[in-house]
Amino acid sequence: MRVSEALTEGFAVTQRRYVPHSHAHYGGSLVDGAYGLGMFGDVATEMMIRTDGDEGLFAGYASVEFVAAIQAGDVIEATGTLVRVGNRSREITFEARVVCRAAPERGPSAADVLAPPVVVTRARGTVVVPAK
Repeated sequence: MRVSEALTEGFAVTQRRYVPHSHAHYGGSLVDGAYGLGMFGDVATEMMIRTDGDEGLFAGYASVEFVAAIQAGDVIEATGTLVRVGNRSREITFEARVVCRAAPERGPSAADVLAPPVVVTRARGTVVVPAK
């Protein structure tokens, strides 16, 4: 794919990541909300590489919602969707979902696939790319 072919509203990038137990900072194996925002940054970076051939710089978030908790042992899926294309700015909506979750009550390595996934974080942000 040529870089410019993906530079259209509606273009989306999705990444998945396992949340290791070393990331749990709070009781109940909870992980801080910034974990989802870090994933959004990685999704935005991949999107800018695919759309503009450059990693770009995250300028800021217009909104962030922490909808549910992220826990150690989760598998998180984060999706970014391009919703506005400016001369150098790209506006993206983000959603992070838990697609698998540890089930320690059944055993130390037990886990479940969640159907439907649980939405944990939503956001809207802007990334800026260099002038061409």
